[in-house]
Amino acid sequence: MMKIGELATRTGLATSRIRFYERMGLLQLVERQANGYRMYPPEAVLVLNLIKSAQDAGFSLEELRSLMPPDLAQWEHGKLVQALHDKVRHIEALQQRLEQSKATILEVLTQIEAKPNDMTCANNAQRVMSQMGLGEVPDLEASAKPRGASRKQQA
Repeated sequence: MMKIGELATRTGLATSRIRFYERMGLLQLVERQANGYRMYPPEAVLVLNLIKSAQDAGFSLEELRSLMPPDLAQWEHGKLVQALHDKVRHIEALQQRLEQSKATILEVLTQIEAKPNDMTCANNAQRVMSQMGLGEVPDLEASAKPRGASRKQQA
């Protein structure tokens, strides 16, 4: 058995994080001594490392709470396998969205970098937005003029 400070050292987690996992119901391997100190068995290191690894893999604490048994010897095989398959599908969908976003950004970058030397940045922005099919783009240079200047011109 070990105190929370030793558990924190072994796992690299702050004691406040360990207490948080306890409050969330993720770490149930704790005994209270008569003096109020928390005492943890060696398995607590495994549980906390499992929580950290699962979070790094994209699992939320709520997902972990629904998956992790109170005793590591009581895993629900079907539920665990399904959750892992679901997470892989979620990651694959995210990868596809990120690839689409990357392609769009690279296309915009290519268009912006193709600015003719004699074109202003505002006109280039109009050109790029028009080529991207964003519809009618207002005259950005005209709208960038100070309001006072346009009023004087009207007078």
